[in-house]
Amino acid sequence: MKEFYEPMMYMSTPEHPNTMAVVVELKEPIDGSILEKVVQELSVRYPYFYVKAVARDNDVYPEANPLPMTVRNTWEPINLNSAESNRHLAAWKYDGARMAFEITHSLTDGAGVLPYIKSALYLYLSRKTGLALDPEGVRLPGDPIPESETGNPFAHLDIDGAEEPLYIKQTTEDFYRVKVEGDMKPQTHYLKLKESQLIQYCKDFDGSPNAMIAVMLARAVRKYDPDNEKTVSVSVAIDHKAMLGARANYRMFANIIELDFPKDRDLGDLMQTCTMARGQMMLQAQPENSLWAMKQRKLTYAKLGQLPLEMKIGVIAKSAGNARWSFSVSYINSRSLGSVDPYIESLYAIAEPGVFDIGCEIICINHSFYLSILQRFEADRFMDIFIEELSSVGIDCEVLRKEPLDLCGIEPFEDLQKS
Repeated sequence: MKEFYEPMMYMSTPEHPNTMAVVVELKEPIDGSILEKVVQELSVRYPYFYVKAVARDNDVYPEANPLPMTVRNTWEPINLNSAESNRHLAAWKYDGARMAFEITHSLTDGAGVLPYIKSALYLYLSRKTGLALDPEGVRLPGDPIPESETGNPFAHLDIDGAEEPLYIKQTTEDFYRVKVEGDMKPQTHYLKLKESQLIQYCKDFDGSPNAMIAVMLARAVRKYDPDNEKTVSVSVAIDHKAMLGARANYRMFANIIELDFPKDRDLGDLMQTCTMARGQMMLQAQPENSLWAMKQRKLTYAKLGQLPLEMKIGVIAKSAGNARWSFSVSYINSRSLGSVDPYIESLYAIAEPGVFDIGCEIICINHSFYLSILQRFEADRFMDIFIEELSSVGIDCEVLRKEPLDLCGIEPFEDLQKS
């Protein structure tokens, strides 16, 4: 039976692909031949990203894929787990000065993938510029792969002995669904904020970047849809492995804590609203909560292990893809990629919006916060109001780009059983 720390891959479906990407824009056009060589060379250092899905033992497992990972000179999406991606569960693409690494979210999270992006950029820019860039903190081919990176990140903890924490928040079932305007065509807006302004705002109003953005989203939606009486529910991503001291592990242990903004709560007092949001976060983001979550995960794996694979990749997977929050906020807590920073124009994370209506992914680099706002529909009115809310508290916002959400999809895992 699959161990509880291994990926639950069958939760990805064509309807809910559960894919994510990191998008990097450099200051000069991408040389595809250099990028392709770098991508293949890194398969030695990051073998856990160069995998295909294999059905065995009533489950779906990642196994080594000897075929090359695709590197495409186009922004058009393809399907992972298919012939066009060489059956890989990840793929690269580039267009002009932008490159993106797309991967199934069941394998890893933003914190897990950033070291790989850092390695790829280091090798690519070293060869493109011909300069001897500083390799400090870069994982390179030939370096040993430590057990802490690939093994059980919680082997030193008593998962089975975990006790229920004092506070577990109950999920809001009847939450606000963002009113759709325009065509149902998922869009991404790429925003740039000054780090100094947002950090000063956090200091002045008792906030953190993810809490502050959650508050601003809630304020914006009250103006966007003022007559709706339902509670705005915001999921804020946390990293269980980091909470439990296993930051080096690549596996996907991101989960969420939840913030509620009832209609009768006055959001005009920023200090009070941000303090309440931080309080909700602190109650849920405790090591004992993460340890308890891992115990529940282990019990879930044991139960699912008894079910037929057809059921797991069918009814259960579709149920897991249902929307559960109004908004989602995820902050990948990194301010530098080392010696490659001066060559980066912008850096974004994006994720497929399956379980929320509008999502915000946050990365900070080169003294700027880069936000990607992912919405399920094409119209811009919500974005305009959100930007106005930022401006109203003195946060300047530059819209760098708006485009369709062109993330990779995924082929159904049912096909694995036929091959």
